[in-house]
Amino acid sequence: MKKIELELIALSQGITPNQSFAVVLGEKHGLRRIPIVIGTVEAQAIAMAADDLKPPRPLTHDLIKNICKEFDIHLREVVINNLIEGIFYARLYCEKNNEILEIDSRSSDAIALAMRFKCPIYTYESILDQAGIVFEEPQPVPTSSKKSSATKDDVSYYSIEKLQEMMEKALEDEDYEKAARLRDEIKQRR
Repeated sequence: MKKIELELIALSQGITPNQSFAVVLGEKHGLRRIPIVIGTVEAQAIAMAADDLKPPRPLTHDLIKNICKEFDIHLREVVINNLIEGIFYARLYCEKNNEILEIDSRSSDAIALAMRFKCPIYTYESILDQAGIVFEEPQPVPTSSKKSSATKDDVSYYSIEKLQEMMEKALEDEDYEKAARLRDEIKQRR
């Protein structure tokens, strides 16, 4: 089967009571999009990697990357390989000593790891046929931290110095969504 490369298009909070999120992947050279419902922790892990935020201590996906690095294991690609009853399945393709290892993964964890390893994410035509949504034109959609800055507490009246302090405190408290919003506000002002 031919693999089709995907890229992260958006990460947004759902409107359901269980606080689920949706990660939207899109064809790298096409107009189809795949929305995948994920949990809060996984959304946070993907947003951290997308926004290139470094927590003071490694989160689970950072820890996995560190372990792989220590044992000379390289994540080469992620493939979203199946869709059963609305649930996406994924495989991690790792290399160690010139041998390819195939590891089962939840799609959300696979995406979070791909973001950290900066490796490609693929799927198959059959998955895009089943779950893909076609857009007439490419539409840029902000990632969660950029989108959420408009809907969260207004920080526009704080000084840059105060925002920097608040961002450092949010990182210490492991409130990464708030840290990302504060970072975006600082960047926007500079």
